[in-house]
Amino acid sequence: MGTTKAINVGIDLGTSRTVIACDNGIRTFVPSFVGYAKDAVTEKMLGKKIVFGNEALKYKMGLELYKPIENGVIRYSDESDEETDGYKKSLEVSRELLKHVVELAVKDEKADNLIIRGVVGAPALATLNNKKAILNITKGILNDVMVVSEPFTVAYHLGCLYNYLIIDIGAGTVDLCRMHGTIPSPEDQITSTLAGDHIDRTFLKLVHEKYEEANLTVNMIKRFKEENAFVSTQGERVTIDIPVHGKPRTYDVTDELRQACKEIVPDIVEGIRKLVATFDPEYQNELKGNIILAGGGSQIVGLKKEIETYMLETLGYGRVTKIEEPLFAGANGALMLARDMPEEYWDEIADPE
Repeated sequence: MGTTKAINVGIDLGTSRTVIACDNGIRTFVPSFVGYAKDAVTEKMLGKKIVFGNEALKYKMGLELYKPIENGVIRYSDESDEETDGYKKSLEVSRELLKHVVELAVKDEKADNLIIRGVVGAPALATLNNKKAILNITKGILNDVMVVSEPFTVAYHLGCLYNYLIIDIGAGTVDLCRMHGTIPSPEDQITSTLAGDHIDRTFLKLVHEKYEEANLTVNMIKRFKEENAFVSTQGERVTIDIPVHGKPRTYDVTDELRQACKEIVPDIVEGIRKLVATFDPEYQNELKGNIILAGGGSQIVGLKKEIETYMLETLGYGRVTKIEEPLFAGANGALMLARDMPEEYWDEIADPE
């Protein structure tokens, strides 16, 4: 008789990175890119038809390169016609990406029959169609699955479940979620697309406006931003080497990077204001003192202080805390939720209808 083993995974299916945390201690991530070999030459060179993450970016000139996650959800999943070629391709590519990260996590498991249960994070206000698309790609990969709000998974990981406001700043979306001891409702959450990708596009536009001869791509800008992003007015000048007619030239982009990063702040604070203003008046001040910054964008230097300054002007008070481990917080919380979920709830929650 073969052996059976159940294992839990938490997954953050992100616009920029797909992250997984597993019962067996494995935690890893893959940039959310999938590449298909254009021809037999590329396939022979790579030794496979499909590559993922950094490998896909490295060999992108020989690949059909896809980024299947947009604004935190599977591309085209909100279209009324789910039979479009774009939607079907996004499902296919997303499924390959999910299969790849799950295999990375469980590849050394020896059981004959491995039962994989997963909690997958989605933007705070993901639609029913968005969630259905995620459930669709998990078929044949996860035996049981729940789709939950990403900021809720962060709150669950931190144990911040009562009178906290989580701000999860990702590449595709900024998700705000207030916690008051229950699973958050739509009224407790706000999603904005003024997030990391918006900063990248704005930064690239500003640099091109200032240095018309500069030859830059969004991926180049993104890598530079992730290493240097800031909003504070103090500190050293920031320079970038940009190819001009094939030769690198050093440019000062301090003001452009600061301006691009600051663009998301007013929108975040307006979201905080709305969630505070509609909260129980007895606990509004406590909520304003329990703002948690999460996600990759939380690492922008000076962002914590900038949000507190805006809150002081608009709400009279605000205290912001930045989490220490932004990359894995959502996946860790999703894993904890998978472990804690009672057996009888799995089938009920797996279907959003």
